[in-house]
Amino acid sequence: MNRLRSTGLALLGPALAVLVALVISALVIAVIGENPLRALQVMTDLGDAPSQQVQSIVVILNRAVPLFLAGLAVSIAFRMGLFNIGVEGQYRVATIVAAAVGAAVALPGPLHVLLVIVVAMAVGALWAGIVGVLKVTRGVSEVISSIMLNFIALGLASYLLTGPFRGSPEGASIITTTPLPESAWFPGLNGVLGAFGLAEPRTELFGFLIVAVVVGIAIAVLIQRTRFGFDLRATGISASAATASGVDARRMVVTTMLLSGAVAGLIGLPDLLGDARAFGTEFTAGLGFLGIAVALLGRNNVLGIALAALLFAFLDRAALPLQFADIPASVVTIIQGTIVLAVVIANEIARRLALRSAERSGAEATGAPPDPGGSADPGGPGPGTGPDGGHRVRTGVPGSSEEARA
Repeated sequence: MNRLRSTGLALLGPALAVLVALVISALVIAVIGENPLRALQVMTDLGDAPSQQVQSIVVILNRAVPLFLAGLAVSIAFRMGLFNIGVEGQYRVATIVAAAVGAAVALPGPLHVLLVIVVAMAVGALWAGIVGVLKVTRGVSEVISSIMLNFIALGLASYLLTGPFRGSPEGASIITTTPLPESAWFPGLNGVLGAFGLAEPRTELFGFLIVAVVVGIAIAVLIQRTRFGFDLRATGISASAATASGVDARRMVVTTMLLSGAVAGLIGLPDLLGDARAFGTEFTAGLGFLGIAVALLGRNNVLGIALAALLFAFLDRAALPLQFADIPASVVTIIQGTIVLAVVIANEIARRLALRSAERSGAEATGAPPDPGGSADPGGPGPGTGPDGGHRVRTGVPGSSEEARA
């Protein structure tokens, strides 16, 4: 019963966030003179014919794959009490370098794809590792350093694209790297859809979906079922206590950022290997920042992140039908933005409810009256609230004033 109650409270935050976002968005739609119910109908209409419905589902899944990977990358750092805002720069640099390396070599198909994946993960890990090293050696906040590295990464990617890695001819309206050879293309999954008797969609379902699922399972096992994951979570709760138990807090910070960056390096590969075949000026941007919202809504849980990625992908796909229905596509942006704001508030409400429930249970077990004032953190979120609504304590990293979730 207690487990069921705790699960319900954990789901309460995201559910409240989505509900609040829908209510606020409905009010905004009504203010601009449109019918909220009609907008909802347009957003949920996947098409009349089976082929149209399958096409809509494929578009949602293709968008959800990189968002899921972005949410995973952010959540790994969150578990350590670190805020990796640099995922955007990490995947941009990793993708352009991987695209250039993949186009410069000739290998058999599986090895060629594997090389591109390894290069992307290595570059993403190295770029994120800079943040970890600066934090443990100079006490630089990972928030500040990762934001600054985002600007450096975007500038570096622009220089590489227009300079050493340029593959498009002079005067081209869209600048890209040299296209990847066919041996570096990741096979799609439309054949699997056909095997289940589904209609053939116009868009290829990214085969990288399988890689994303494998990565998600591996991260879940690593964090929850291994000694490394225990050390990571313990250091995030209390670095001083973890150090007293023999855990090297400095090493854990660097290792966590390397792992977060390695996963971030995969974010651009579904598009690169499954559709674009090259990195260019029109390559998908903003996935790293959306990953923060996905991780928050998913409460750093792999299954929750997957569901949050599907929700954000569904909203992104709805932008085009809204435009066709003469409803501003900015409604989607409003919904996504209100979800991010609402999830912080909803997580705090859920945290307080869980705390009071635990106090009542403890009072019943000891026979002592519960604290009517809600003694723990009665004044609001304050500095004791973490990125996913949990308590925060000092990380214990020398020179740092950052805090970690408990």
